Amino acid sequence: MSISTVITAAGKNSRMRKDQLARNLELKNKLILPFGDKTVIETTIDNALSLNVDECIVVLGHYSSEIKEAIFDNYKDEVKFIENNPVDVGLSVSLYNGLSNISSDFALCITADQPTVSSQTFEKMIETSQESEDPFHTISILRRRKSGLLDTAEGLGMPFVAPRENLMRYLENEDDNLNPILRKIFADGYTFYGIKEKNEKELLNINHYDDYLNLLD
Repeated sequence: MSISTVITAAGKNSRMRKDQLARNLELKNKLILPFGDKTVIETTIDNALSLNVDECIVVLGHYSSEIKEAIFDNYKDEVKFIENNPVDVGLSVSLYNGLSNISSDFALCITADQPTVSSQTFEKMIETSQESEDPFHTISILRRRKSGLLDTAEGLGMPFVAPRENLMRYLENEDDNLNPILRKIFADGYTFYGIKEKNEKELLNINHYDDYLNLLD
């Protein structure tokens, strides 16, 4: 079964900007902050590109020109960049727009501020999805509380692997964060498998400047 990757990179960056202002730091989108010898978003993209997937889509929105200026030339041959229009939309819209630009049966859905999630963890998510009894009614997702077969979708978000067309039905006409949508999918009887992280830093997103510093350690 075919699988593609959708990386959402369209957020307002508001919490990071607020922290940068408070610290008298240069205002810079969190996704293009240095991370190792690359940037946050480049590290996330590289982890995705190391997988055996059909294609990789990056969804831009707010600060798209700043992000593209920093990374476009490095990835123009490997990644398809699309932009939300309008830009001021929820994560569910960004993901829907990304899914609309792939033709694979399944999608590995990632947010660009998750550079610490390893390719091994992504591979485990894909493997669990594809080997389940009913892949088209299964969500394989990075665990937040329990791992294995889950009895709730509370607190869950990206990254996850899901059947593309079924997921799009839930995302269509929604403009929201993902957790309420995942809870609705769970309530409709989908099987959720929580994938255990390789290390605890895989569970952290970069929202605040302290998050960024913590992941650099």
